[in-house]
Amino acid sequence: MDPLLGGRLQLEQPRRGYRVAIDPVLLAAACPAGAGDLVLDAGCGTGAAALCVAARVPGVHLLGLELQPLHAALARANAARNGVDGSFSVLEGDLARPPKTALVEADHVISNPPFAIAGAHTSAAEPARAIAHGESSLELDGWIAACLRRTRSGGSLTLIHTAGRLDAILAALSAKAGAVEILPLWPRAGAEAKRVIVRARKGGRSAARLLPGLVLHREDGSFTEAADAVLRHGAALDFGS
Repeated sequence: MDPLLGGRLQLEQPRRGYRVAIDPVLLAAACPAGAGDLVLDAGCGTGAAALCVAARVPGVHLLGLELQPLHAALARANAARNGVDGSFSVLEGDLARPPKTALVEADHVISNPPFAIAGAHTSAAEPARAIAHGESSLELDGWIAACLRRTRSGGSLTLIHTAGRLDAILAALSAKAGAVEILPLWPRAGAEAKRVIVRARKGGRSAARLLPGLVLHREDGSFTEAADAVLRHGAALDFGS
């Protein structure tokens, strides 16, 4: 059992394969959901991001879609373990061809898409890790398009991804989403960003915003005060809007 948010959440994960780090916690902290909203976590894994949203936003409704049966089962178990199974439903299926029960338009969609480009990476030996890390049935543009199909008009799509794919993310968003906000995640002050959070509004028209971002670590490797507030105490990320 692994703790999240300073022990407020308990997450059961596979012993081998893909395991949660800080990305889903940061993703959840960027979701602008309010009480009564429906949030879809596309590729929810074992439920970490959705559970972090639930911990921060009382009254939110959550739907997870997960390709891997073991991870989907663990997400359901984790929802029950953390007392949110009444508001967090998990469906098993492929985002490219979602089950009919997942064909809803959510107020907010969050996602941590596979990072590795299809055909341009060495697959992990562990099959579950390979599926989680590498593009397969959907490349990044297709993944974003599928997420936008599940987002209501005026709703938000929030992604966390590698900084090196930012150009591809912006290109994929350009046709159907706007009001793009980019929040870099700096490993430490003065270092190059390795991750970015990108938030956009379906049908939005306002200009893009590049935000100051979040510095994660001090020079000694410990989390900064701002990062600790998000990762341990469940604070929302500051988008300044």
